[in-house]
Amino acid sequence: MSSRKSKSNNVIHAEYLSQVQRILQVQYKHLIELLKRTAIYGESNSVLIIGPRGSGKTMLINHALKELMEVEEVSENVLQVHLNGLLQINDKIALKEITRQLNLENVVGDKVFGSFAENLSFLLEALKKGDRSSSCPVIFILDEFDLFTHHKNQTLLYNLFDISQSAQTPLAVIGLTCRLDILELLEKRVKSRFSHRQIHLMNSFGFPQYLKIFKEQLSLPAEFPDKLFSEKWNENVQCLMEDRSVREVLQKHFNVSKNLRSLHMLLMLALNRVTASHPFMTAADLMEANQLCSMDSKANIVHGLSVLEICLIIAMKHLNDIYEEEPFNFQMVYNEFQKFVQRKAHSVYNFEKPVVMKAAFFYAQQLPACLQEMDAGQFPPQMATCIHLQVLKWRGGIILIQIFLTS
Repeated sequence: MSSRKSKSNNVIHAEYLSQVQRILQVQYKHLIELLKRTAIYGESNSVLIIGPRGSGKTMLINHALKELMEVEEVSENVLQVHLNGLLQINDKIALKEITRQLNLENVVGDKVFGSFAENLSFLLEALKKGDRSSSCPVIFILDEFDLFTHHKNQTLLYNLFDISQSAQTPLAVIGLTCRLDILELLEKRVKSRFSHRQIHLMNSFGFPQYLKIFKEQLSLPAEFPDKLFSEKWNENVQCLMEDRSVREVLQKHFNVSKNLRSLHMLLMLALNRVTASHPFMTAADLMEANQLCSMDSKANIVHGLSVLEICLIIAMKHLNDIYEEEPFNFQMVYNEFQKFVQRKAHSVYNFEKPVVMKAAFFYAQQLPACLQEMDAGQFPPQMATCIHLQVLKWRGGIILIQIFLTS
């Protein structure tokens, strides 16, 4: 069972690898040659892979590393260190993660986990003692590279680039980022030690190739157990690709975003409608999936609210910015609303306080997903002036509200 599963995984991987090599052929060749020069010949390098989100940066480096590790002389000697700017938010955390991935935690007892200076000096000493002939090459992959440029003095980047420019331990530093202005974020001393190699992924394929990718992603492989169903399914996919309404949907999707991640999301939403009673995907499924993809989740939350309720949301947001997420009550929200009305008296009607309180209460009731510690059964039937609103957090455009009673 396990061997059959691993064989199918290898087939899938080979298929994805062929897609990477076909779509990103030039970039893939450049990257694999650079990695081989470091892993086999001990040549230090640094490179930045730049492209929008979903363009295949991570997939490109993962497949290049997988091909590199299939070389016998490389797999036993090369060390890999994977860092992410979202996780390693400062150099101290990054150094601890490097020592962990290089298995250096217990080399000198607790000294490795002493101060930042001790960590840095120990790591640099370990890397600088090596040479091209006797040291294992180390490949550093820095995802969200632009976030590392915000670390204090860019100490980590400076030292990594500095080692990659010297004849010490063979080192390859590969940064992944979606910022086109990434070089402007580097300090002068860091920029001077960077090799200025850049690999750009810009999804340069056109709509005809996009249609071929659409067909390849949906088609069932020849090894599929049910041959009859596989033939019918692939015929249905071919009909879908030739359907005018499907082409219009794909053309709109292509014009908005060319990255394959958004295409996969579109196909996943459409495939979710396939059941035993509805075994084949239709053009209507794709059109509905496209509507779901183009929907703004934040706009849907406030859809149907009155002008007064939207004004209250704006007032809460202003208070949240002013008091830096400190709690505030309904009276403060009402006072902020009054200021807003005075500034916009010609366009906003001045509602009385009980009406505003009722609007705030019912708005909170209509958003159960955004409430914390709220139980409608706790409130008496009559609306009392002792009900308070407290904004807990402003997260992704959604106000989290807590309603409570005071005696």
